Amino acid sequence: MPMKKSLITLFMIALAFTLAYGQDAKTDQVKKNLNIGLLPTISFDADMGFQYGGLVSLYDYGDGSLYPSYKQMMKVEVSRYTKGSGTNQIFYDARNLLPHHLRLTADLSYLTEKSLDFYGFNGYQSKFNADFSDKESEDYVTRVFYRNARKMFRFTADMQGNLYGKNLRWLAGIGIINMKMDTVDLNSINKGKKDEDILTYAPTLYHKYIDWGIISPEEKDGGSANFLKMGLIYDTRDNEANAMHGIWTEALMTWAPSFLGNSEFSYAKLVLIHRQYFTLIKDRLSFVYRLDYQGTIGGNAPFFMQPYMLSSYSSITKTDGLGGAKTLRGIMRDRVVGDGIAYGNLELRWKFLKTHVGKQNLYFALNGFSDFGMVVQQVKINKSLISEEDQAKYFDFSYEKDKLHPSLGAGLRIALNENFILAVDYGFAMKKEDGLKGLYINIGNLF
Repeated sequence: MPMKKSLITLFMIALAFTLAYGQDAKTDQVKKNLNIGLLPTISFDADMGFQYGGLVSLYDYGDGSLYPSYKQMMKVEVSRYTKGSGTNQIFYDARNLLPHHLRLTADLSYLTEKSLDFYGFNGYQSKFNADFSDKESEDYVTRVFYRNARKMFRFTADMQGNLYGKNLRWLAGIGIINMKMDTVDLNSINKGKKDEDILTYAPTLYHKYIDWGIISPEEKDGGSANFLKMGLIYDTRDNEANAMHGIWTEALMTWAPSFLGNSEFSYAKLVLIHRQYFTLIKDRLSFVYRLDYQGTIGGNAPFFMQPYMLSSYSSITKTDGLGGAKTLRGIMRDRVVGDGIAYGNLELRWKFLKTHVGKQNLYFALNGFSDFGMVVQQVKINKSLISEEDQAKYFDFSYEKDKLHPSLGAGLRIALNENFILAVDYGFAMKKEDGLKGLYINIGNLF
């Protein structure tokens, strides 16, 4: 993230908490009724331009007896970049509203990306050469060599209900996703650039994967991925937004059958996620970890769905991985992509300051983390269709199996009323093949 973008966004964090307010009239800090958090989104990116827009979070705490849990919440985000990329999302969660302890979670989004990361498949088997996108290098090809473009429409709806007691639950859901994939729009990228900064056409890695047949003609332009989701969840967390103790484990299967409009890409994936939370110092210090596996168990998943991360609950706007803000912090987004992946996160969380601002509960926390992941099921690559020169330049087939991609980092949390959490993380990749570092500013803890 450019320094200018970082400074502007950090400034907006402070402004967000100045604007956040609640509608309760009590002074005991137990939240009631409707509470609203406002976050203007203003930033700058060299390729996408200025971002402008806003995010509104609405929490309904009812009579306060459920706090810090809530009856229902809604998050609405609308933002644009001056060169075309944008986020439009409505996220809704009815946690304690429906009868029979049913829970409904729904997401409606339209997301556009003018410069989406694409580093190939199978982790270290795909070489990363920063010089290909470095204008000062002799090996320079284009600044967008590791980029393509995507437009995504997404609607998901999941229902959960108690199966045995309050901790073991069933889940059933549906996802309707349509993605349009393309090369980077150079006209948009070049808008307002000086002559010496204008990008001209050059084959990108995305072009080459199509030419080599790794990405088939049927999937290169995107398509539909409509799926059914079912699973089991075991959850004993004390607080979903920031648990201090408990377990959250789930086993899910998603099935994209041909009769749902997936005639070209019928497939099924299995997802296993275990998260555990340990209190080290009451209300102050905790150790948490997450272990995650996601793999194809039938059919052929299209390339544009391989980085799509699945779980029973996620309010994350962009669910791409492995690599980036929500999976492997400090490692480039979508650096670790395969037919099956596994990863883990280890994190210490320390709430070093708890206070009140007006009638709002506020705390500040620091965290240190270690993230790691790898491809455990490879995308099949036919080497006979790739010249020996290109094999040496873009691949390392000595990696018959991928190895761990590790990162380290630290972060800051600012939480309002236990649920509205602004998260700042700074991660460092431990291997140069995965990039250098990354600064991430988001809403909510990693898990």
